[in-house]
Amino acid sequence: MLFAKIDFINLLPFHVYIKRNIKSNQVKAIIEYKKSYPSIINSRFKKRKVDSAFISSIASRGEKRLDLGIIARNEVQSVILIPGEEKEDYQSETSNALAKVLGLKGRVLIGDKALKYFHDTEDRNFIDLALAWQEKYNLPFVFATLCVNKNEKYLKKITKRFNKKTIFIPQYILENYSKRSGISKSAILDYLKKIDYDIGIKEKRAIKKFLQLTKSL
Repeated sequence: MLFAKIDFINLLPFHVYIKRNIKSNQVKAIIEYKKSYPSIINSRFKKRKVDSAFISSIASRGEKRLDLGIIARNEVQSVILIPGEEKEDYQSETSNALAKVLGLKGRVLIGDKALKYFHDTEDRNFIDLALAWQEKYNLPFVFATLCVNKNEKYLKKITKRFNKKTIFIPQYILENYSKRSGISKSAILDYLKKIDYDIGIKEKRAIKKFLQLTKSL
């Protein structure tokens, strides 16, 4: 199974879980090798170069989705828009589209670099895009969904017990992500409380709404 890994903090609990529940060292190595940022992973998945991955919601149209995703139910801190010069983030198709459907213009910033900006800047003159979506549509926002090209039965089997509340992240992993991102371990843990993964009825409605709004983009 070729699984592409979005190497952002928001999927840290999932990847800790996967490493513990996949017994094949070869599969574990492939997951590490195939890591990248969302827009690259979208392309690899569409070209069928990987079997499964968390795909940006806007790229998941027509793909086979499982009921797992990257979800924000309020503010998310890691997807923001800074008013001023209009500039898309090359790493994310969904967040760029989200700013457009919300009618917001400025610089889109996503992922760990956005989270660092959130904690480092004293100027709070930015917009949390997940919060803006929730306030406008009263729905959570689903940034990505777990999609599959092959080995669906296997993937369902290994992910069915995933529950972020039961995942303990070892200190050495937190330390590694903290050093890499420049974000404190306590801020990382606080941020992960804002991320959910289970896609239910409201989340499916949110995906449908977003895809309807972005159909013309």
